[in-house]
Parts: sequence; structure tokens; C-alpha cells
Amino acid sequence: MAVTDEAILKIKDMILSGEIKPRDKLPPEKELSERLGLSRSSLREAVKALEVIRVLDVRRGDGTYVTSLEPRLLLEAMTFITDLHTDSSILELFAVRRILEPAAAALAAVRMSAAELATLRALVELVNESTDVEGLVTADIRFHGAIAAASGNAYLASLIDSLSSHTMRARIWRGLTQEHSVERTLAEHKAIADALEEHDAELAQALTIVHISGIEQWLRDAVTTA
Repeated sequence: MAVTDEAILKIKDMILSGEIKPRDKLPPEKELSERLGLSRSSLREAVKALEVIRVLDVRRGDGTYVTSLEPRLLLEAMTFITDLHTDSSILELFAVRRILEPAAAALAAVRMSAAELATLRALVELVNESTDVEGLVTADIRFHGAIAAASGNAYLASLIDSLSSHTMRARIWRGLTQEHSVERTLAEHKAIADALEEHDAELAQALTIVHISGIEQWLRDAVTTA
């Protein structure tokens, strides 16, 4: 194992054991390197790596702190990766959405509160046959985000939010080129909301699969014929 990797694991163990907690300040570099049995240069490299993935926050002139470790923050590295996707790999992003979002819908069907359901219904009502493509896609992202949030799993919700926002371009493309996309999306959203209101996890999951698969299949056909 590389010395830097060992240093990263030792800092990770300190966090997992509760020796240092979210938002805690790390001991001074000299003290920490001696405690962990590491060279100061190895410790610095480990700190740099953990800063990149938002586990540590290096504040010049102040010290190094553990971040809040919230899911949204820790998943920013994945957001960076999805920013770099190519047109062909967008299909893979939709495939991941097809796996994660139905699971979130099933969880939301069990856990969604009346207030959350009312919010979801309001998002559905914002869309009608006169809604333009950009408005439709924005509403679609908010709709899926509300369901993911209602799943009660913050990590799952953050993953879905990242994936969903990075498929916006493909969804706008579909809206501009496919007939009746607004009506179809609206009908599918209403059906999913109905299933959630009935707390029918299996139906909510199945309808979400159909909803996302429709976009995925359209994109697959578009890429093949392009």
C-alpha cells in the first residue's frame, strides 16, 4: 500500500471511530503526523486528496477541518465526473437513473407525508399542454427530486439529483424533437403521483421504470440513427 493511501485510511479511521467528528479541527500537522506514525509530506498528500473529495476543508492561516460530511457535499466529486460525460455515455447515466429512481419511488410510497404529496401534486399542476420544453424539463427535474427527497435516504436523493440535472440537455432535445412529449410526461407524472398517494410501492416503482425507460429508449434510437 502506498504511504499516502495509508495516511488516508488512518484519517478515515479517526473519523469513523469518532475521534474526530464533522466540523472538528484536525490537530496541527506535526502533532498529527507523529500520532499516526507518518511523515509530514505523506500527511500533506493525504490531506490534499481528502480535500478534493470534500472530506477535509483546508483553511489557509486557520487549519484543517473535517467538513460537515453531508451527502450533498461528499457526492460533489461524482457531479464533476458527470459533467465530463460524452453524448454516448449519457445512455449510461439514464441506465443508472432507471435503477435508482424506481427504488426511490418505492421508498417514497411508504414514507411520503401528506405535505410532501401536496408539494408533488403542485409540481404536476405547474405543467400543461402550453408549457414550453424548458419549463417541462425544469418541472420534470423538480418532480423527480421531490420523490427522491421523500425516500428518506439523503445519499440516494443526492445521487439522483446529480444524475437528473446532468441529463437535462438530452431531455430538452427529446422535448424539441418528439411529438406530444409534454402530454406524455404530464400523464406519466400524474400516474406516478396517484400511485404514491395510494402508497402503492410496487406500482410507483413500475411506473417510474416505464417513465425513465421511455426517455432512454428514445435517446438510444436517436443516437443510433444520428
